[in-house]
Amino acid sequence: MGASLKDVAARAGVSVKTVSNVVNGYTYVAPQTREKVEKALAELDYRPNLSARNLRRGRTGVIALALPELDAPYFAELSRFVIEAAAERGWTVLIDQTDGLADRERQVLQGIREQLIDGLIFSPITVGREELAARTDNTPLVLLGERILDGPTHHVAIDNQRAAREMTEHLISLGHTRIAAIGAQDNPSANTAHLRLAGYRQALEAAGLPYDERLVPATGAYHRADGAALMRRLLELDEPPRAVFCFNDLLALGALRTALAAGLRVPQDVAVAGFDDIEDGRYSTPTLTTVSPDKERIARTAVELLDARIGGAARAGRRAAQTGAPGATEVEADYRLVVRESTAGAARA
Repeated sequence: MGASLKDVAARAGVSVKTVSNVVNGYTYVAPQTREKVEKALAELDYRPNLSARNLRRGRTGVIALALPELDAPYFAELSRFVIEAAAERGWTVLIDQTDGLADRERQVLQGIREQLIDGLIFSPITVGREELAARTDNTPLVLLGERILDGPTHHVAIDNQRAAREMTEHLISLGHTRIAAIGAQDNPSANTAHLRLAGYRQALEAAGLPYDERLVPATGAYHRADGAALMRRLLELDEPPRAVFCFNDLLALGALRTALAAGLRVPQDVAVAGFDDIEDGRYSTPTLTTVSPDKERIARTAVELLDARIGGAARAGRRAAQTGAPGATEVEADYRLVVRESTAGAARA
């Protein structure tokens, strides 16, 4: 059993209240007294009881992270950074998977273990501004990923449209004129897919290149198998593409596998680019050119915003802090283009 405040007080020859003041960072403690207490804390290897402290504050010390797919490498990497940032605040993170299903995402919005968590970080696929406005759960909330404009809560995202345009411009700069896009979706709520497609089209238009629907096959999912299947369809065209921009790295890895299995050289015969900069792409053969969102900064910003919202809820009442649109922040995270072997070779029109 660990040392208590009473044990530390006895070792330092001070009151329990004085030890509590030192542990909680209060400034009105004499320097000599503080030194004695800190020495006793170190000697007894005192560890604060975070559960008891949180209960006194009316908190659990637990937050939730709700994501579409836990086995998607992008979300796995993002989760690690969220957990690290939360641990620095003494928080535990519960993780929930929605599968991107509308009913499950609405269930998350309307209350995910409200009595057990202090706040929620949520990456939605289907829900939008209307569902957020109708939310009755008072748990402090920060959104990730899918862009929901003018929402009533904090939101952290990258500029998907601009990033997709820059990647397409990169392929154009290599001399490619017949560029396919894998990742378009017919679902009207698939905001990220629509934004990345818009960026792709903008780059083509700015370069005076035609938009060819045959080069933009739709997909219902963003897995390796989907990228492989769509790449096979593209290679069966009378005029197959000489460059392919995939809307995530898993699609790109699947497309890369199909191209190599067909006897094509990458990038000499066909260039392949992705989006997300997952670790697998750094070790594929060839290594994968990609858009690299700053996942650590995204995670840390989300945790910082949630921390502020939880603090606001404690001061102003949970409902006022959650529903008050004033102060809701739209944070645009950084990204960069990472050019690797899959596009670095000589281009062909």
